[in-house]
Amino acid sequence: MSTVVIVIIVVVVIALVALALTAGKKKREQRHESQRVEARGHRDEAQVRGARADKQEAAAQEQKARAERERAEAEERAAVARREREASEHHAGRAEEVDPDR
Repeated sequence: MSTVVIVIIVVVVIALVALALTAGKKKREQRHESQRVEARGHRDEAQVRGARADKQEAAAQEQKARAERERAEAEERAAVARREREASEHHAGRAEEVDPDR
C-alpha cells in the first residue's frame, strides 16, 4: 500500500471517529434537553399541586375553626339552657312551697 492510501485511510478513520463523537455528544445533549423538559413539567405540576394543597389546607383550617366556634356556641347555649332549667325548677318548687292550695 502506498503511503498516500494509508494517509487517506487514517484521515477517513479520524473523520469517522470525530463524526461519531460529535453525533454521540449531540444525542446526549438531546437526551439532556428532553430530561430538562420533563423535569420542568414535574416542577410545574408540583407547584400546582402544592398550591392546591395549600388552598385545601387553609379551607380545612377555616372549617375546623368554624366547627370549634359552633361547638363553643352550642356549649354556651346548653349552659344557658341548664341555668334556665334550674331556675324553672327552683321557681316551680318555690311555687309548690308557697301555694296555699297545695
